[in-house]
Order: sequence, then C-alpha cells, then structure tokens
Amino acid sequence: MNKVYDYIVIGGGIVGVSTAWQLQLRHPDKSILLIEKESGLSRHQTGHNSGVIHAGVYYAPGSLKAEFCKAGVEATTAFCAEHDIPVENCGKLLVATNAVEVTRMQALYQRCSENGIDVELLNEQELKQREPNIVGLGAIAVSTTSIVNYRLVTEKMAQVFAQLGGTVSLGTQVTAIEESADQVVVSAIQDQQSVSFSGLFLVACSGLMADRVTRMMGIPTDFQIVPYRGEYYRLPAKYNQIVNHLIYPIPDPDLPFLGVHLTRMIDGSVTVGPNAVQGWKREGYGRINISLTDIADMLRFPGFWKVTAKHLKTGLIETKNSWWKAGYLKLVNKYCPKIELQDLQPYPAGIRAQAVMKDGTLVHDFLFAESPRSLHVCNAPSPAATSAIPIGGYICDKIAAKQQVDVVSSSVKNVAEAPVSAA
Repeated sequence: MNKVYDYIVIGGGIVGVSTAWQLQLRHPDKSILLIEKESGLSRHQTGHNSGVIHAGVYYAPGSLKAEFCKAGVEATTAFCAEHDIPVENCGKLLVATNAVEVTRMQALYQRCSENGIDVELLNEQELKQREPNIVGLGAIAVSTTSIVNYRLVTEKMAQVFAQLGGTVSLGTQVTAIEESADQVVVSAIQDQQSVSFSGLFLVACSGLMADRVTRMMGIPTDFQIVPYRGEYYRLPAKYNQIVNHLIYPIPDPDLPFLGVHLTRMIDGSVTVGPNAVQGWKREGYGRINISLTDIADMLRFPGFWKVTAKHLKTGLIETKNSWWKAGYLKLVNKYCPKIELQDLQPYPAGIRAQAVMKDGTLVHDFLFAESPRSLHVCNAPSPAATSAIPIGGYICDKIAAKQQVDVVSSSVKNVAEAPVSAA
C-alpha cells in the first residue's frame, strides 16, 4: 500500500521549502513530502533574483507585503546567523534624479514612516558624500537592507526540513492532481516513470506554474501567470567598489517593478538590472526564448491584452532597451554616469511570475486559492524571498485554521445526522 502523507508541498523555491520546513517544525509527528520537478532546489525565481533582503520601503501600509517584509528582514537575518550563511548589511539608497522623482521620493519617505521603517532623507551634497560615483538631487537611505545568496538559504531550510523527518522528492514533475473527500492524489513523472503520492492535504507553491496547478484541480480562478523577464548585466571586477550601498532609482508607483539598479552581490561583484520585458516562455532564461504553449495561454487570456494595452508605451520602451544596450545604459547613467557600454557584461536573466486578473489588473499583493483539501499560493510577489519565513508561517496558520473549521464542520454534521433517542 502506498504511504499517505499528512501534507504534500509542491514547489522547491524558497516559499515552498519554507512552508514545508515550518509545517514539519509545528507537526513533528506528521509525514510531509516536498515535491520539486527540477533536479535541484531554487532553480527558478529564487535562484534568479538579486539576493536583496528588502526593508519594505515600497509597500502599502497594512498590506501583506508590508507586514511580511518587515518580519522577513529579522527572520531571514536570524536564520542566516544561526546557520552561518553570509549576509552583508550594505544598506540601500533610492536616488531621485529629476523633479518628478523628488516628488515620488517624498511620498516614499512618508510611506516608510507609516510602515515603521527607519530611513534618512539625504540632500544632493549628502548623497555625493556617501556615494562619490552617484549623481542625484537627493536620496532615501535605508540602513536595514542587506544582501544574501537565497539559494544557500533555501538549501539550508531543506536540510533542516529533512533532519526533522521531512522527505524531499527532486526531479518529480506533477502531471495531474485528483481530490476526493478524504485525500489528494498527485500523479507525476519521476526518472521517466509514472508515480503517484497520496496526501491528506496539499500546499502548492508553484510560482510560474501556479495557475496551471489550480486548473489541474478544477479550482475556479480569475487570474493567470504572465511572465516578465528581468535582464541583468554584471560590471567588470574593477567596479566591485563603485558603490558602497545598493543603488535604486525612485520607481514608478503605477508599476510593480523597481527599475534598473546597481546591486552589490554577496560574492563581491556588482550587477546592473533588472529591466522588465514581456516573456514568451515561463522558464526562459536565455537570450531568445519561445514556448508555443506559454504564448498560446497568454494570447487566449483577456487580461494579457488589457494589461499590455494599459502599459504599451512602457512595454515598448523596455523591449527596445532590451535589444539596444545603449538604451539600457541610459537608465543606469542617469544616476551613475561612470559606467560605459563595454562595462555591461552578460549575466543570467530572471523571470517574474506576475499574476494578472482577467480584467487586466496586476496583482500587487499575495493571492491565494483553495479547495477542501488544498491551499495554493497563486501570487507571491517581490519581496517573497525576503518574506519567505513569515509567508511560510502564514500559510501554516491558514492551513491550521482551515483544518480546524473542517473538523468543527464535520463534528456538527455528525451531530446533526445522529439519531435522536426517544424520551
């Protein structure tokens, strides 16, 4: 007889691994299986980001993003300290280079106050003192921003999960999910063989495939994942000390992307990016990537056309700069004129799994879907890596509350259906 797990978690990115680890911490006597289709963990969004532990500057007060990010800074830093994972607290400067950005900077400064984030407002001279190679009219200095390698964090979480008794199944591609009244059965391909796993409850943290996993289970949803490529460059080693902090532009508040920035990496190098261009393959990290299946899904989805039309000008500019390196360079030169065209060296791209609603609305916060025996993380926007530990805790809380309701409902039903004794 096949083993029936108490919990099955789909997704070996940092959110899925954090959730599995914390479920095992809370339920040491339960059996938990983590399924990942790749041969290793954190092969997609987690392993293709800039490694920043964000302070939570941008996020609307009261939103899950703001709450999770602030908690995530402390939790991630503490986890890394406990497990000897290198972290550098380099801080971040958000630089305003024109009058419009100065106005936006003031609004961001106010938002930091509302979110309880300790920041400092710098004028032009103070900015130049801290960053001689950066130009701007002013900046917000964020002292609590750090950098880390999230792949190392994810791998350590998985190790701890396994030490606690959890099971990790790599190279396991989910092909179908069936839910009945008493369990969930996950069908998959593993080592070119068909396998199946049974569980009492399923948690899906499937990132770029979130909408397809909900569709596998027939869960009604009104969103689709639309991929956006984030393209980076790396600067030559001679520029490893070009900045003392992470350097970010002041972002457009109407877009979920933070703009092209200079990022000090934990290995000592400095990267430039990312931009945000339309992706034509959900897991396409090379220069030219096309998936007919992914394109067909997008073209059939009304939300894709609506969001594309709404941001058409921005999209065309981003696409132009993707292919015309001089245009990309201008985005950097507005605050760092020292960098030249030949300094932009190749670096791997990332793909952002952006949930878009049918009406074309970009989902800026976390989005969940559920069935009687499953919970799905449908949108885990940046800063999901920073926030992975509190997100995992939140998911565990939601599962516990959901299962408690099910137990109560079942008890009420049993009482209601019990025969009444004659007096």
